[in-house]
Amino acid sequence: MESICEDAVVADEKLNNFTPILRSGEWSDIGHRQYMEDTHICIPDLAKNFSNKLLGEEAVSFYGVFDGHGGKGASHFVRDNLPRIIVDDANFPLELEKVVTRSFMETDAAFAQSCALESSLSSGTTALTAMIFGRSLLVANAGDCRAILSRHGLAFEMSKDHRPCYDKERIRIESLGGFVEDGYLNGQLAVTRAIGNWHIKGLKEMDEHIGPLSAEPELKLITLTKEDEFLIIGSDGIWDVFRNQNAVDFVRRRLQDHNDVKRCCKEMVEEAMKRGALDNLTVVIVCFQAEPPPHVVVQRGRVRRSISAEGLLNLRFHLEG
Repeated sequence: MESICEDAVVADEKLNNFTPILRSGEWSDIGHRQYMEDTHICIPDLAKNFSNKLLGEEAVSFYGVFDGHGGKGASHFVRDNLPRIIVDDANFPLELEKVVTRSFMETDAAFAQSCALESSLSSGTTALTAMIFGRSLLVANAGDCRAILSRHGLAFEMSKDHRPCYDKERIRIESLGGFVEDGYLNGQLAVTRAIGNWHIKGLKEMDEHIGPLSAEPELKLITLTKEDEFLIIGSDGIWDVFRNQNAVDFVRRRLQDHNDVKRCCKEMVEEAMKRGALDNLTVVIVCFQAEPPPHVVVQRGRVRRSISAEGLLNLRFHLEG
């Protein structure tokens, strides 16, 4: 589990006294695809939503984006079952990191059983969830949806895209007998972690051994401070046309204009379509303060741009072609 380095921030007692005021919005669009396979969920109080009485406990807020592939069966199954499985865990909410990891795996196993009974459900989905408990923010990711935190106007990654080109994932895949071919896991799938896909041989199970496609999420836990403005959770279609800092800048400007979170989500999806996004589009934004982000001059480090050897070869090919 990773965490953002906060040594200087945590040392400030005033920042530690911050209490988040949560506001959220969401929007989705089929985009230029024939079918809508994205889905999402926003639950302000997870325990209350499932009639789980946790007397004296703070509310646990739950947000998720699920990007299906090969159909919507897996994404809808995870949306409808993962939150309940989390709440029903005997260690919820005291050992939240262990509970969330275990619940992702249990949801994957439950979906496998459902597919065995109804083959039409066979499909897969990426899953990214964010849970807020007091001042704690826990992001769990399996796949290539992405969560970006705005901290005083700067973009911080709360998740890593699980794709075959990610070195850490490639090493994990190869250690389990899998391989990367043309940028695809075993030549078949564009992501390396997902729930479902039990119908594709060699991904989840290989000769009675664990396969290279994992449903186990990577976790990142941080303590929220008054510097933290909002969290953007988007399906990969959003990130095809938005860079992390660009997304934060876009959301900050819209919130400064009207401070309407749902409207901001709608505008972000519309902007993605204007930029040529081809995939299904889903975005959830969670704000941590009631007021819009302040107008600040964000100090960014100098960016040194370079082109790779592969890029040079491609450029030469096009120029000489």
